Amino acid sequence: MSWFDESRLDDERALRGADLRLRTLAESGARVRREAGDAAEALAQVVALTQDQARPRAVIAAGPDSRLLRAVLEPWCPVPFVAWPGQALPGWVGSLDLVVVLAPDGGDAGSASAVAEAVRRGCQVVVACPPSSIVAEHAAGRWTAILPTTTQDQLATAVVMLTYLHEIELGPSAPPEEVAEALDAVATACSPHRDLAVNPAKMLAIALADANPLVWGGSVLAARAARRVAESIRRASGRSALAGDAEHLLPVIEAARPRDVFDDPFSDDGGELRPLLVVLDDGAEDPVVRQHRARLLAAADERGVRVEHVTSEAGCEVARYASLLLSGRYAAEYLRLGLVEV
Repeated sequence: MSWFDESRLDDERALRGADLRLRTLAESGARVRREAGDAAEALAQVVALTQDQARPRAVIAAGPDSRLLRAVLEPWCPVPFVAWPGQALPGWVGSLDLVVVLAPDGGDAGSASAVAEAVRRGCQVVVACPPSSIVAEHAAGRWTAILPTTTQDQLATAVVMLTYLHEIELGPSAPPEEVAEALDAVATACSPHRDLAVNPAKMLAIALADANPLVWGGSVLAARAARRVAESIRRASGRSALAGDAEHLLPVIEAARPRDVFDDPFSDDGGELRPLLVVLDDGAEDPVVRQHRARLLAAADERGVRVEHVTSEAGCEVARYASLLLSGRYAAEYLRLGLVEV
């Protein structure tokens, strides 16, 4: 059994106990800058070499982190784009194609296998990984380039690769400094030194404490952020947290017992955890997104389900994704901090 002590969110002693995790979150922007700076020289060389080559027939993002690239590139890439998280590559991939791989820690055997197969098939290969790693060792080849990374941060590594793809006109703009500034803004707003009355992450953690969270994002990137935030909440609390499309979350909201203002909070069933709808809003105004948002909010209003909004006004879509994700992770850490075993 556990209960939530919100006083711990402003307690210096309790915050010191969570300092390492909170500091890691606060340094997110610095890691993006570091990776961009460390890879700048190699990036310029790879872009210069690419300019002498024909546009690839297709882009294949291989490895377990390929889905983040898909969320960014699929609506934009001017050539066919495929995310392939498995160890092997599609059978049709060959020398006319570009294979890109994110390997932040460089030790993933599946990524190493995919890179080795791409090299064997004569593909153009660009890998973002630590230079001294098994993935880098498997990447040795005539048409292979390595963008060096050092922080093992997935988002920072992805920003380096997205910068490369933008430079060769295969992806949207994702300026590292813009992403870093968005992360810094969240770190400032959600700092442990800010009182809970003006700290959006602490306030969200309080709302999550007595609820079963349902996390929704309308755009492709916001939906990905929702899944990652729900995962962070589950890890922090050991409780259920769902993320999904509107049609997946609507039945849960509609099944909630309508809230009765005359309910006794101290009755035997007063401890029931009700759904809480967390909307991650990155400003997407696609008609389908608006329709799904309206249906969710209408259902929540009808059943008396509380709604919390997490928004971002950062410039590019990757910066907005990073902002939403970091806001949710801060809330999950404050939730972890406030939960006390009894």
